Amino acid sequence: MDVGQPTLDQIRLFLAVVDEGSFNGAARRLGRAISVVSYGIAIMEAQLGITLFDREGSRRPILTEAGKAMLANARAVTDDVDALVAGVRSYNQGLEPELTLAVDVMYPTADVAGILRDFEQVFPTVELRLHVEALGAIAALVLDGRANLGIGGPVIVEDPALERMAIGEVELVPVAAPSHALAQMASILPGVSRQYRQLVLTDRSPLTAGRDFSVLSTRTWRLADLGAKHALLLEGIGWGNMPRHAVADDLDAGRLVKLSIPEAPGMAYGFNALWRKDCQPGPARTWMLQAVTDRLKSKRM
Repeated sequence: MDVGQPTLDQIRLFLAVVDEGSFNGAARRLGRAISVVSYGIAIMEAQLGITLFDREGSRRPILTEAGKAMLANARAVTDDVDALVAGVRSYNQGLEPELTLAVDVMYPTADVAGILRDFEQVFPTVELRLHVEALGAIAALVLDGRANLGIGGPVIVEDPALERMAIGEVELVPVAAPSHALAQMASILPGVSRQYRQLVLTDRSPLTAGRDFSVLSTRTWRLADLGAKHALLLEGIGWGNMPRHAVADDLDAGRLVKLSIPEAPGMAYGFNALWRKDCQPGPARTWMLQAVTDRLKSKRM
């Protein structure tokens, strides 16, 4: 059996009747005459060769089994069309169709999650993508065009194609498990920390390969994942610098202790926003830059 193709207007009439529970209600909602609604549904039923509503023995139209089977697809059609129209309208207003954010692993994870949640509420039509990397990998993603905006740390590449802006910092603290030898020393003399294994976050990008940040020890394990570094610290396998926000609970609970290392008792880890000079800012990127900056500022207040 050949099936006709209903129009978008007919599908909206069908959904209005379902949602309002009556032809009268659908007419009021759509600002149409009842006869127009009834006629549109009748034509749609004729085109599809099915009965959408059972009109017998009730003043309210009841969905038939065929109507129920069609309902989800009908909603999907109108949702897709609405999304298409919204996307075109946003594009015409200068809104980016997508935004890819690359964030340094040291940036507070809870803040990233909150920012992304708010972003999707403010810009529902913008396709959002996220990369979490360390050190020079942030700049590499931006330079390659795989990210529109990067939030990178202090070890970043200087490149004439990049713009950068300092946006804030977090505190790094040297820590170890209570069982570690350094944690059990009443006083750590200068140079002693070099004798013990330091867990170091390494760079997966060739842009800054070989450049170290706050490495004191001659014995190191280099890790590409901050979570892995955290886990090894808790096991007492080494010592290392961690962002205070990431180990605050461990310090409070005594699972880790802050080390008083003379050479590096604690330090600021500064963040820079990075973007390509040839990539014009749009509303979504501008909003994202302000949001990540504001979150860091709030932590200093």
